Amino acid sequence: MGTENPGGSNFPIRPPSSPFASAPPTMAPFPSPGTLVGYEASNFRPTLPSGPPTMPPFSSAGPRPPARLNNPSVSSPPITSVPPTGGPYQRFPTPPYPSTVQTTPIHAPPERQPPFQPFANQVLAPSISLPPPSQVPPVPMGSSPQPPSGSLFSGPRPNFQLPFPGYSSQQPAVSQAPFAAQQGSFMVPPPASSPFASQQGGYVPPPPVAAPLSYQSRDQMHHPSSAPPISGIQSLAEDFSSLSLASMPGSIESGLNYRTLPRPLDGDVEPSSFTEMYPMNCNPRYLRLTTSAIPSSKSLVSRWHLPLGAVVCPLAEAPEGEEVPVINFTSTGIIRCRRCRTYVNPYVTFTDAGRKWRCNICALLNDVPGDYFAHLDATGRRIDLDQRPELLKGSVDFLAPTDYMHRPPMPPSYFFLIDVSISAVRNGMIEVVAQTIRSCLDELPGFPRTQIGFITFDSTIHFYNMKSSLTQPQMMVVTDLDDIFLPLPDDLLVNLSESRNVVETFLDSLPSMFQDNVNVESAFGPAVKAAFMVMRQLGGKLLIFQNTLPSLGVGRLKLRGDDLRVYGTDKEHILRLPEDPFYKQMAADLTKFQIGVNVYAFSDKYTDIASLGTLAKYTGGQIYYYPNFQSGIHGEKLRHELARDLTRETAWEAGMRIRCGKGVRFTSYHGNFMLRHTNLLALPAVDCDKAFAVQLSLEETVLSALTVYFQVALLYTASCGERRIRVHTAAAPVVTDLGEMYRQTDIGAIVSLFSRLAIEKTLTNKLEDARNSLQLRIVKALREYCNLYAVQHRLGARMIYPDSLKFLCLYGLALSKSVPLKGGYADVQLDERCAAGFTMMALPVKKLLKLLYPSLIRIDDYLLKSSVQSGDFENIIKRLPLVAESLDSRGLYIYDDGFRFVIWFGRMLSPDIARNLLGADFAAELSKVTLSEHDNEISMRLMTILKKLGEGDPSYYQLPYLVRQGEQPREGSLLLVNLLEDQMGGTGGYVDWITHIHRQVQQNA
Repeated sequence: MGTENPGGSNFPIRPPSSPFASAPPTMAPFPSPGTLVGYEASNFRPTLPSGPPTMPPFSSAGPRPPARLNNPSVSSPPITSVPPTGGPYQRFPTPPYPSTVQTTPIHAPPERQPPFQPFANQVLAPSISLPPPSQVPPVPMGSSPQPPSGSLFSGPRPNFQLPFPGYSSQQPAVSQAPFAAQQGSFMVPPPASSPFASQQGGYVPPPPVAAPLSYQSRDQMHHPSSAPPISGIQSLAEDFSSLSLASMPGSIESGLNYRTLPRPLDGDVEPSSFTEMYPMNCNPRYLRLTTSAIPSSKSLVSRWHLPLGAVVCPLAEAPEGEEVPVINFTSTGIIRCRRCRTYVNPYVTFTDAGRKWRCNICALLNDVPGDYFAHLDATGRRIDLDQRPELLKGSVDFLAPTDYMHRPPMPPSYFFLIDVSISAVRNGMIEVVAQTIRSCLDELPGFPRTQIGFITFDSTIHFYNMKSSLTQPQMMVVTDLDDIFLPLPDDLLVNLSESRNVVETFLDSLPSMFQDNVNVESAFGPAVKAAFMVMRQLGGKLLIFQNTLPSLGVGRLKLRGDDLRVYGTDKEHILRLPEDPFYKQMAADLTKFQIGVNVYAFSDKYTDIASLGTLAKYTGGQIYYYPNFQSGIHGEKLRHELARDLTRETAWEAGMRIRCGKGVRFTSYHGNFMLRHTNLLALPAVDCDKAFAVQLSLEETVLSALTVYFQVALLYTASCGERRIRVHTAAAPVVTDLGEMYRQTDIGAIVSLFSRLAIEKTLTNKLEDARNSLQLRIVKALREYCNLYAVQHRLGARMIYPDSLKFLCLYGLALSKSVPLKGGYADVQLDERCAAGFTMMALPVKKLLKLLYPSLIRIDDYLLKSSVQSGDFENIIKRLPLVAESLDSRGLYIYDDGFRFVIWFGRMLSPDIARNLLGADFAAELSKVTLSEHDNEISMRLMTILKKLGEGDPSYYQLPYLVRQGEQPREGSLLLVNLLEDQMGGTGGYVDWITHIHRQVQQNA
């Protein structure tokens, strides 16, 4: 490895461009999306303008768009979020004077890295021009049984039996002025008309402007004091785009066209800005920083109002065609820094003719073991570099020697705790679970070491002797719930390969064994204690199948959440916390003995997911929630998700620690785990579907280093019996420019941290407080960015934001309308809200973003094609904006949030399509119809589409729900309420949200 880079290039500074241009022409006014809800209670009193007529702003008067859904003969203008060239989006070049903001130069990569190329997506700053600012106090975004009238997100969910607004105009006619006590409207200078963009698709940023970076030698990178002064990154390019919200003089229509607002129609895009500069960084799917530019001082951090941290998914599936190399240091032992314990990685440097290496985290010089020694070539590279994956790749697996083990590596162990009360018998859960486990026996990882065991329970606890010498299992019943004991300690958890026949016999007989059971009680707590006593010797994965609210023994729970007076008060959050301390203490005991818990909850009644989910939360597990489970309808979903849980590769008895460079430390961790010590996450069982978020802070007032390194280390036991250490390493530059931090922001990581912080806040505060806190941070971040350019660019009423954060407002709205945060008692059942919160806390970035902004695609044209080409499928999965105007009554659509499919049949869809897809039930009420494949081309094409969409992420099974336009309340609850850009149920839409955020930004800007 090289120690210097004599050939590093220095790129010239970009010359200043033309003087600042005048304001761009604005877009032709488009009909308002409807009443702007939620500002009446704010005592808002804008200044009355002179000249324009006094009318309420955001009224919906004048011509409306054609009624697309109600009249198929009338075509609708295309929905697009692509800004027209030369229209409302204009670029404003850099002023002729240089930026006064000083920046810290970004150092060079190691010698073996290729020369850095300027970023292809140099950030510009799109902007939205809005009406003049007003002094509007923060508006609450939540609802309760008796919400304040001025809440932007106020009011309970409407009764979907009532008719929904017509789909053509999308928004109801204005029934009252949004500012009831105020006459007058905002008017701005006359805009020029501009045609709508005709291209359908996602937001298109302005052309890139490169900001050149300068290099230092590798030696200077690790020894900052020796580096000569060199030029650094220029400030964020002061080039803006503009989207006008201005209205024509005398017009009462808002000039903000919702069609051109930015939308993530391409889904999650993994950051690539530093891939070229740091090609040896681990793949972003393992580690994503909220910004790839680390602030150099605490004062800069104080101006950064977005989360500063990372999202870690240590066992994420490797990119296609790649795999994580396994390194075996048999003779030397694993090479680690003797001070900070960092593992050897691509960013360490070798000196003294290869006899010493310098740690990139703490800069300590370490001796190179004799068996690891290699000479350096003329450029300072090790001559064996090509044979050392740990020095070339950012992600590796080290085989751990025996000194990394407290005991021999455990075998994969699966223990099943199954509720067999009357509700479990009637809904068919027992039969589906037994059949699925039996079908997966050959695929359980770890053969022939795999262990397995079972306990069933109702008002008593049933143990099963699975000894291999038996022809069938022996049941032993324990009725004393206050003093649980194991009737046969040695043969309750057995080797699967040795006792295979006994296990299969038990699973075959389990459904019939309890088919006549009428017991309605649940001794859940004592059953968990019994399972713990069986598993504590080995550890493993405990899978719990629960149907009934725990009613007997320790951990019994009572109905709660029915008192509406609690909602909207300071006691509301208590409903989302475990009622009995038994559950958290039990989780701590399970984690101590390396037992991870996954909870499968089935019930048509309240089962207190807040309490049951605690067992999974603190043991690194997850919650699967199946409300109103019926095996005939939901059985396939349970089969798929249970099979994936049993067969996916799992890391056992794991612990994770994240190290970072001097002056930086991680301060908080968010996800499903138990925190041991200050920075060690205990994970009894972890897999590729689990992600964790962390926040970092600066320990030093000013960082002296030019680069900060991060290293994630996961010590775990693989199913094959090897003890391994998965190591991911990444580097990021230190900058002194706040604009550069914004430019290198990763919106996916930002939203992931925001969601976890907001969900955690609901556990200590009202839902409304969590939503308002999220809104406030978004406002502060955009206000700070606006202040960077307010003086030199005379921004006026335009809302600006970096291209990297163009989706921030939309994702903020989506989070506020998500199941864990939205509304109040009337909007979401308590169990459903808690289950969604537990799930979102563990989701990887890509999965979370899809849940927040799902896909909506139209497929009827594809189904009717005479012949299908290989590339046709890619063309039809183009996503549509989540507004009701996207729905054509003549079309067939799929709504896909990663957890379910909603297939929407337009009222005027061709009867031939419906008949081919549904058979004889094509005219029946779709709530009573189950989708199945029929013997015709159209049906087979639809099933192929659903299969391909599901293959994109197999972690959850997407059960298809059928809904026909106009079938209420089914259509409203399954689809219309999830069109988050529309006003719905007393909550504002995307245009309302953008307008409200901008007004908040302009206060004290």
